[in-house]
Amino acid sequence: MTIPQLVAHRGYPEHFPENTLIGIEAAIRTGARLVEIDVQLSADEVAVLMHDQNLQRVAGFKGTVHHLSYDRLCEIHPSEFERFGYRYAQVRIPTLAEFCELLQKWPGVTAFVELKPASVEHFGPALVLNRVLRDIEPVAGQVVLISFSFEILRAARKQGVTALGVILSKWRDRKSAVVREIAPQYVLSNINLLPWWGKLRVDNAKLVVYEIVSAKLALQLAARGVEFVETFAIGEMLEQLEHLKGRSSD
Repeated sequence: MTIPQLVAHRGYPEHFPENTLIGIEAAIRTGARLVEIDVQLSADEVAVLMHDQNLQRVAGFKGTVHHLSYDRLCEIHPSEFERFGYRYAQVRIPTLAEFCELLQKWPGVTAFVELKPASVEHFGPALVLNRVLRDIEPVAGQVVLISFSFEILRAARKQGVTALGVILSKWRDRKSAVVREIAPQYVLSNINLLPWWGKLRVDNAKLVVYEIVSAKLALQLAARGVEFVETFAIGEMLEQLEHLKGRSSD
């Protein structure tokens, strides 16, 4: 039985607000050795952890990250009230630098840091890359930069960034000229983009598939060649995989 490695997608959203330090640390303490976060820039060019450009879904605030200063973002709480009520009412939007301070405490953990295309389009790839590289410098060996934006990944490769991951919009893009130019160590794909059958291969890179909530499906993907799967429920998935592994050895 081939067991895929699990990536804690946005921390531990099954039980904590996504992209928050409390959720990320909970995922690590649960056993995650790979985590994934999303990064955008505030209006004053501070790199913060946030998936959506708009703050409505996670914070109930009608505004966008790129149009608010970091000081203003500190007053907004991404507590996902509709899911958690007041349980995490005091959580705040963390900076990438704060996340890297947390990562320093866990040298065995690798982070996939996703650079959101909305930031790249708003600020330009050079500025976004500059801000992100500055913040991750203390933990650069633990970080893989990933993005849908081939432009910023190509710029990162030219600047000597060694660990990169391309996120596919279409499965066939894995063979495109620009992906070959980037030469990523990882190729990431939504499960819905994958062919229904057959081996899943990418040239000279490891395949990461998201979003997986079933251990049985994770094992099926691993049998087809997938080496990593992302999940919102890291603790549950680790437990399920351990259970299935135990059953197979009986």
